[in-house]
Amino acid sequence: MARQLDYLTIREIFRRFHAAEAEPQGELDHVNAFTLLVAVALSAQATDVGVNRATRALFPIADTPEKMLALGEEGLTEHIRTIGLYRNKAKNVIKLSRILVEQFGGEVPSSRAALQTLPGVGRKTANVVLNMWWRIPAQAVDTHIFRIGNRTGICPGRDVETVERAIEDHVPAEYQQHAHHWLILHGRYICKARKPACGVCLIRDLCPYEEKTL
Repeated sequence: MARQLDYLTIREIFRRFHAAEAEPQGELDHVNAFTLLVAVALSAQATDVGVNRATRALFPIADTPEKMLALGEEGLTEHIRTIGLYRNKAKNVIKLSRILVEQFGGEVPSSRAALQTLPGVGRKTANVVLNMWWRIPAQAVDTHIFRIGNRTGICPGRDVETVERAIEDHVPAEYQQHAHHWLILHGRYICKARKPACGVCLIRDLCPYEEKTL
């Protein structure tokens, strides 16, 4: 685990991320808060590309909790069969749709606590929805962010909530909204787990990782 980077170094890192892509976007297709929630729930242990492929035909016919309930568990299963753990995910999506209708007036709630009462929705999923739909600077820490945070010292921590808190505490306020998007994309395409592409890394000179591993 790298030591926590200082403020000026972190600010320069995110300045470079911003200069390269000012408005990074999540890669899951969605049309409203409900379809975003479903897409994120389906993405556990699956790729965004695979989820998008499965939901391309699903969301035009089931873009509200009521329509998802009308489709039913078996109908949903047929659409998401190519996604890992699809049977359990189908059960959770139907359950959360029913709860949304019965307890939240058919609307996706906008608080983390309420979101986490839904089946299959943990803190990370809730944070993605809060960030992408309601533009709250919530930090959704996945395996990419956890790896990068500890590898580079941007946001080190021994568990995901510590890493989440490190982002909130150390990343300058002007970069908080898009912080987790920049870190996810950097981890997915540059700072990969087995073969990081240090040669084309925007923050190579600010990162302690390459120096320690060469």
